This record gives sequence, structure tokens and C-alpha cells, in this order.
Amino acid sequence: MSVLVIAERTPQGLHKMSFETVAAGQAMAKALGVECVAAIAGDPAGLPGKVYRVEHPLLADYTADGYTAAFEQIVRHVAPTVVLFPHTYQVRDFAPKLATRFGRVLISDVVKIEPGKFVRQLFQGKLNADVSASGEGPVFASVQAGAYRADDLDATPGDVTPFAPKLDAAQIRQKPEPPFRESARAVDLTAADIIVSVGRGIKEKENIPIVEELAKAMGAELAASRPICDNGWLPMERQVGSSGQTVSPKVYLAVGISGAIQHLVGMKGAKTIVAINKDANAPIFEVADYGICGDLFEVVPALTEAVKKAKG
Repeated sequence: MSVLVIAERTPQGLHKMSFETVAAGQAMAKALGVECVAAIAGDPAGLPGKVYRVEHPLLADYTADGYTAAFEQIVRHVAPTVVLFPHTYQVRDFAPKLATRFGRVLISDVVKIEPGKFVRQLFQGKLNADVSASGEGPVFASVQAGAYRADDLDATPGDVTPFAPKLDAAQIRQKPEPPFRESARAVDLTAADIIVSVGRGIKEKENIPIVEELAKAMGAELAASRPICDNGWLPMERQVGSSGQTVSPKVYLAVGISGAIQHLVGMKGAKTIVAINKDANAPIFEVADYGICGDLFEVVPALTEAVKKAKG
């Protein structure tokens, strides 16, 4: 018995969500008292723990048929209790098909794994659903971005075991195409270590520079809640939330953001959350590690000066 993580590599290296999914797999394996192992098509460099390197010329370029056939064989070889995937575009393409090979369904986009159940969010995060799997065979689930932190995984290197699946070109009906890519963004908030995000509490566009100055002083990326971007006060690419980017910085500073569930969905993976809001009952304080209940027009300039002074 074990937990198997199917990791993903991009042309730039291991997909960031692969590390988060390994962290989820390790946590689940510890709770179950079993081993966590990983498998990947191609170079496994950077993956911790025991890893199966799935190698075959027909896997050089991604196809749903090729990956399904190859990973079906590794799943049958490892015989895991649970198979976890990062919830990427590629996984959404082939993982449901793989699960069907075992007479199972894919429990997709889970945000938490607890003994005997997987937690999924519904209606843009307004509701949590507890999903339990029944029947024989492994459980297949994909893990939402930011649900687990890569910082929490045990990065101890392990053994790499080559695995050569039996594949035939006749099994692959698709012609390989370039990987799916989202529209290019001028700003990638997912790569930021520090984010200062502004909400409706800023009142009007002319006040945005107050928060911009704080972000600059902190060496942070500037982000916003949906109303700010909908009003055109900041570009849509700076929106954090269920309809924007999902981020997991080391520090997330929420300025004048009440904490609507649609926004919390996008920033819940932050390691440390700091909230500034004059409403003591704002929902953002329920998830914040540190909270400042006060007028942002007084607090933010004072904080900016304090940061500048600390940096000399």
C-alpha cells in the first residue's frame, strides 16, 4: 500500500504544482502509515523521495493516449491506495481517462485531504463538499493549486527507479501538439514571494498610489480584488481570486479587502497573511495571521515609512 503522486514536467522544469502535490501525498501517506512514491514521464531531477522514471520514446511528446497507457501500467505495478495529480491543464486532459481504466472517477480540484474524505469547493468557493470514495481499487484525485505548500514537503532525495512501459504506436491516436498555454501575462503573481493587494476600501482610483508606494518599499508585486480590476483601476492580470490568479506567496498583505470567498479562494495558499481593514468584523480577519483594524489611509503611509526606515 502506498500513495502515488503523478508529477508533471514542463519545458522550464518541474511544474510548481508537482511539489505541492508531493507535499499533499507525503501528508496523506503519513496519516495512513504508508509510503509516498512519485512517478514522472521524463527527467525526475528535483523530485524528492522514491521516484519512478517512466521512459519510452512515445512519451517524448505529450498525448492523452500515451500518458494514459503508460501511467496505467505504473499504477498497476505500484498498486497504490491513492493516486494524486496536480490539477493542471494536462492532468485535466488525461487523468479522467486513466481513472476510467480502473472503473473509477477522478475527484478533481481537491483543497484538503482528510482521513476517509476529500474536500472540494463548490460555487466558486462558497461551499465545501466532503467526497468519499467507495469500491475497490485506487482512489484518483487532483490537488488544487495552493492547497498545499511546497515548503512543507520532505525534500530528502531518494532512489530513482527506471520503468519502461509497453507501448505501441497504434495505441496513440493523437498527433502531439504544443502544450496548452494561457494567454501571456505581463505579471505572473504566482511567482511573487510578497504581494500587496488592494480592495474596495481604497475608495477611488486616485488613491491606488498609496498602496503602490507600500508595495514598492516592500519589494512586492501589486495585486487587487475583482472590483478594483472590474473598474479598470488596475489591469485584470493583477486580479487575485476565483476568476483571477491563484497565488501562494510567503507574505500576502490585504489592504482594504473585506475577504469575500471568491478572493479567499485565490490567496489561501499564502504562508503569512496580513490584513488591514477598518471593519473589525471583516471576514479577512478570520484567515489573517496578523490583523490591523484601522483606517488604511493612516496605516498604510505609516507602514510605508516604517519599511523604508528599516531598509535604511
